[in-house]
Amino acid sequence: MIHEVDEGLRLLLVDAGLQESGVDLVFDAPTKDWSARRNAPTISVFLHRIREDATRRRTGAAEEHDEEGMVIGWRTPPRWYELTYLVTAWTNRPQDEHRLLSEVLRCLVRSDVLPARMHTGSLAELGLAVELEAAGPGTDGPSASDVWSALGGELKAAIDLRVWAPLAGERTAAGPPVTEGLVVKSAPARDGDEAGPGRRLRYDGASDPGGQGFAAERERQLPPGRRRRGGAAR
Repeated sequence: MIHEVDEGLRLLLVDAGLQESGVDLVFDAPTKDWSARRNAPTISVFLHRIREDATRRRTGAAEEHDEEGMVIGWRTPPRWYELTYLVTAWTNRPQDEHRLLSEVLRCLVRSDVLPARMHTGSLAELGLAVELEAAGPGTDGPSASDVWSALGGELKAAIDLRVWAPLAGERTAAGPPVTEGLVVKSAPARDGDEAGPGRRLRYDGASDPGGQGFAAERERQLPPGRRRRGGAAR
């Protein structure tokens, strides 16, 4: 899911025309060594925090059906995670960096969700909204100075970007449907008598299903007062 969010953000920024203007878009950590090797205007989208949104956690499992309505498995609910990115611009002049950051901010605040056409992989399969919040209120996470200290660099202008995305639940496949009835056989008696051929279990009052057992087609009895199409009530 994390790499799919990365790809969605990349597509979002590409759609805004940033790469067309010769700007590199990377997801590298903006360390001191990395900045020294940079040789082109660059936007860095650095993921530095992943935390589950426990308020959205759900329990249970939902059925999955095939085209014929048959249950083919069960899937647990998705779990939501908050991904926090540090978005920075890198050029040779602070004025150019601020201009790039302004363009990025305009792109990110244009919508509070990632457009569905930019969902890939499991995000596209789930079809759930991926929420965005750029330069929002402060959170209980690490401060900007702490992040820059950990990166070994100097504090500079940056956009805090938070993304809430679902991680698909675990899927349990269903076994094949039962097509045969149970057959009960008795064990040999103590005096050496052989066991009988066995008998097929069925409900009291039901007709003999024959050699095919419960796999044979049989007419379904309707409840009192119900009728089939084109027929009288029973």
